[in-house]
Amino acid sequence: MKRIVIAVDHGAFELKKRIIAHIEKKGYEVDDLGVFSTDSVDYPDMAKKACDAFLQGGYDYGIVACGTGIGISISANKVDGIRCALPQNTFAARMAREHNNANFLAFGGRIDYPESVEAMIDAFDDAQVSQEERHRRRVEKLNAMGKK
Repeated sequence: MKRIVIAVDHGAFELKKRIIAHIEKKGYEVDDLGVFSTDSVDYPDMAKKACDAFLQGGYDYGIVACGTGIGISISANKVDGIRCALPQNTFAARMAREHNNANFLAFGGRIDYPESVEAMIDAFDDAQVSQEERHRRRVEKLNAMGKK
């Protein structure tokens, strides 16, 4: 069974409920790290919480969300070892996994997407990481950029 970690800020509280329902319907385990209300919180704190949990192991991937998805994706990508994509449609979600070996997805709770967040999660989830040398090389370069 797949295991997913999720954390959001107040701007994506309602979206988080939809995402969790969708993932659980697929039979996956979800570790919900919050938020649990619409009280204001800082998205960098929520990104760090999800990324730290993911890096401890045992998760297939993580999902983070804020009002636009931008701030929380930037925050997640500051954490060494995290490759967080902010897809705008199912094609981008699939490519994030296939070409970039993304291990996190970010979404905006206040964004009207042309395709549902659930469809983007499915596209990401169904994709296989490309084993082509050019994609492996690029992911290695991405990983090296975070090292001090």
